[in-house]
Parts: sequence; structure tokens; C-alpha cells
Amino acid sequence: MSEYLKEQLKLAVENFLSKSQIPGAAVAVYVNSQAFLELGIGYQNLSHTVLLPTDANFYIYSITKSLLATVSLYLVNQGLLTLDTSLQPYTPFLDTPITLRQLLSHTSGLPEYGELPIYFASVKANPASPWSTQEFLEIIQKQGLQFPPGQGWKYSNIGYLVLRCVLEKITGLSIQQLLEKVIFNPLGLQKTFLPQSLDDVYQLTPGYSNFFHQDELQDISQIYHPGWVAHSVVISTAPELAKIIDALFTGKIIPPDLVEQMLSPVHIFGEYPPLKLAGYGLGLALDVESPYGKMGGHNGGGPGYSTAAFHFSKLANSRVTVVALLNRDKHDHGLLLVDKIAQVFQEFVVDGLG
Repeated sequence: MSEYLKEQLKLAVENFLSKSQIPGAAVAVYVNSQAFLELGIGYQNLSHTVLLPTDANFYIYSITKSLLATVSLYLVNQGLLTLDTSLQPYTPFLDTPITLRQLLSHTSGLPEYGELPIYFASVKANPASPWSTQEFLEIIQKQGLQFPPGQGWKYSNIGYLVLRCVLEKITGLSIQQLLEKVIFNPLGLQKTFLPQSLDDVYQLTPGYSNFFHQDELQDISQIYHPGWVAHSVVISTAPELAKIIDALFTGKIIPPDLVEQMLSPVHIFGEYPPLKLAGYGLGLALDVESPYGKMGGHNGGGPGYSTAAFHFSKLANSRVTVVALLNRDKHDHGLLLVDKIAQVFQEFVVDGLG
């Protein structure tokens, strides 16, 4: 049954890629904390001549937020941070006190650079030369708070940049060192890291986008600097990212009560296909009415790649983690592929199809 299911999952991914005109995807599925499926499907290149390896390196984009949130709650567990105490001593550049909970849940009121035309113009004009941390933080001064902290919800990459600054000030470690200490090294990861420059990304799998040239797809892997993601962006593989997400949700990195805090919705959006009732907790996107039990994780997107990594507490009566990393930047297609994999898993295990 398991080999047949693996074949059905592979077929489903191949069909998804074909319909979506995406060259390839690396996928990984963990079932009850055991690797069930790790597979590169499709191709690295647009001419479909070079197969995509299982351990291909991808920018995971905003899934990085879930890792930063995990590190934050690790420090809460260590007594170095609290969720609801003002972070003013660590954020002198802010006029209004904010808390860790507000940063993690996007309720701080801090602005979002992704809505600013000047940001996209700057990326297009100088893809290899990102703004400095100070230039990103100046957006706060120019835009101001969008609402009083705790009185609204707005997705904010700037908020997670502020979080990174807080984590580094409290510990005296760089965010790379913190991620290594809390997540990467304990899990024995070999290919997951936080790049600092274009020299660090030479092993990225090609990622295709028409962001820089509207009329043609272009491999951006060696021209888009990781520093354009203000809070930093992790590079990982599908198998290693699945190992991280599964370890998080099974209490191997932080205690289960703090995982539950991450999974508690702070804001509910409503239906957001394929999510039945989308919400956001502490560094986790949620489906509050998922038919597969508690569902939490994150999706990501940026030039060249669409990604998603989610954990289901009761998919086909099992704890299942699904990761999908795609080498083209089509909106939410990582999330859509995770949902498709979950559907096939449910149908063939519980409903007995085939």
C-alpha cells in the first residue's frame, strides 16, 4: 500500500507541475516523525533536460518566519524573553512600546515594505545590492505605525526584521548563529543555512521568474541577493525542512505548551483557498477548520520560488508533515501543492481509493 501511495503522490505532483507550467518540485512527507517520501520531481531547467534532485537547495522565503518564531520561543523557554513584556529596551528606534507576541503575530502595527513601489523598483534596478538594515528600518520612520500595537493585524516583514534585531541584541549572537544553535545543529542538518551574500548561494537550484524581464522567464538564483529579504532568508532542502517542521510540532525544539501558543490563532481572515478558515498564530499560518486536524506552518514566495511547509495533526489518522519547494514563483503554488498532497494522502489511506 505504501509503495502504491508513493506512486500516486508522485503522479499527483507531476500532474500539478504540468498544469501549472512549473519545471520542478522537491517534496518531502513525514508520517508520525518518520520520513515517508523524499523526492525531486520534474526538472531544474526550462528545457526539461536536467532532473531536479531530491536534496536541491531552495530559498524557503517566509517559512523563515516560522524558524525565527521558534528561536524566539526557545528564548522564552530559557527565561531570556517574555511574550507580553515591552521590548522597548531593545528597540530604541521605535517610539511606541511593542511586545514579542505582537511581533510574532503581525499585530505590532509596523509597516510592510512589500507594498512600497520604491522597494520593487530598487530590487529590479539593483538585484545584487540590497538595502542595509538601517535603510529598511527607516521605513518605520517614514511610514509610521499602521495602527496602535495590538489593535489590528497587518503582515509585516519589517516586524520580523525588528524581531531579528531584538534576538541578536538579547543573545549577542547573529541570527545565523542562533538558528544553528537552536535548530540546525541539534537536528544534524547539513544543507540548511542562512546566506549572507551572492557568494553563498552558488548551489541554489535554478529558480525561474519574470520579475526582472516581464516577457521571459529568467533564472534568478545567482542575481537576486538574499539581503533583499529584510529579516534574512534561509536556504534549505525539502527533506531537511520537513525534519525541522516535524521536530517543531512534536516538541523536539520547544516544549509542547509553547507549540500550542504558536498554533493559537491571534487573527482569523476567513476563507483563503485552499485553507477553509485561515488564521495566524505566533509565526505560523493556520487553517482553523482544516479537515486534517490542527494545521500549521507557513508558505513563502519571492523571485524564483514558491514554497510551503505544513504539519497536520490528524491527516489520515496520523501526524503528517508536508513540504513542497517549487522552482518558479507562482503565487501560493507551494501551498496549493501541499494541499494536493494532503488530499491524495487522505483519499488513498482513509478512503481506500485504488
